[in-house]
Amino acid sequence: MNRNFTYHIDIEHNNKAIDLFLKSHGFSRHILSGLKANPQGILLNGVHATTRQLLSTGDVLSIQILEEKPSQNILPMAAPLSVCYEDEDILVVNKPADTPIHPSMNNYDNSLANTVAYYYRKEDSPFVFRCINRLDRDTTGLTIIAKNALSSAILSSMVSRRKIHREYLAICSGIPPRQGTVNAPIARKSDSCVERIVDYEQGEQAITHYTRLTHTDTLSLLALKLETGRTHQIRVHMKYLGYPLIGDYLYHPDTSRINRQALHSFRLTFCHPITGEKLCFTAPLPEDMAAILPLPSYMK
Repeated sequence: MNRNFTYHIDIEHNNKAIDLFLKSHGFSRHILSGLKANPQGILLNGVHATTRQLLSTGDVLSIQILEEKPSQNILPMAAPLSVCYEDEDILVVNKPADTPIHPSMNNYDNSLANTVAYYYRKEDSPFVFRCINRLDRDTTGLTIIAKNALSSAILSSMVSRRKIHREYLAICSGIPPRQGTVNAPIARKSDSCVERIVDYEQGEQAITHYTRLTHTDTLSLLALKLETGRTHQIRVHMKYLGYPLIGDYLYHPDTSRINRQALHSFRLTFCHPITGEKLCFTAPLPEDMAAILPLPSYMK
């Protein structure tokens, strides 16, 4: 979406070039290129400026980010959207089960992107879908969507620097130790384009911390925190430990208690990409998981 920013230059940035100032605020080369192409992209005290011009204390720098092209092949489709938080820069939603993040050949109109496109169908600027923390189709819970190019660039950098802290809830088969850490590299299984395995020779580093919250004779409810974000990380690590998630069609295809992997993105903690404010969001345990093992009262 289109977004305007205004910066009041203080003495710290006196005599600094505009491009260096903007880069220090998270503007990528791609965004800067777009600003140069827009006559109103960079205004210094109300007058068009180049990125090489120098700033002075007391200057007012105005930036206009315009969306150039919409995301391709995303058809707006009406569906319920559980919005946890929204402002000019980010949208945080509670994704339901049976909902892929992006459209694909067999899921052309039932993805989260389709629903968000419908939610923003009346906006003046082209719709671009920028999902920051992608969840598997049947994993429920909190998902961050960047509403403009700058918030997307900053949040993506935060992901790579592990500045977005994610906590999941899962129901596994068996009763693991009260707490533990899995540090086991993950790679794609050689004969599958989807399945992952622990592979100490070719895998990428993957670290998962878990705490057992409650259990029955055969099942446990876990809280899990990720240090890395490998595909299927929690599902692969818990299978590797011998406590696979129930309902997981890939790694433990027993759907007697639930018809999807019992995995929920429960809490996200991060700093706002533009304001720097610390944010923390939680999404309640979905009904299908709570019916099997409810969340302890101290976690609610």
